[in-house]
Amino acid sequence: MDIGLEVSDLEGWTVVSVSGEVDLYSAPDLRWTLAEMLEAGRVHLVVDLTWVEFIDSSGLGVLIGTFKRARNQGGEVRLVVDDPRVKKVFEVTSLDRVFRVGSSVAEVVAS
Repeated sequence: MDIGLEVSDLEGWTVVSVSGEVDLYSAPDLRWTLAEMLEAGRVHLVVDLTWVEFIDSSGLGVLIGTFKRARNQGGEVRLVVDDPRVKKVFEVTSLDRVFRVGSSVAEVVAS
């Protein structure tokens, strides 16, 4: 399955909306998009995973790497996760303690 990526801005945050499956094959597209944002100085990122059906360790690795790079540049990465299956991945890996996670873009931007 292809990955869908859309970029928008909201209240000083760059929102990268992701759809489909984030796996070994699609993770490089997400990595490239997020790296482009950081290179452009857009270091306050919201990755909206609302429409993601599946994420594996490749996708998690992309998010962790982006989190570290953004933090090194004085920024932050926040996540939107509302699918219980995807949310479980973040809970099991304890990444819900690393990232600020919410169930909507408005929620994570406001927090």
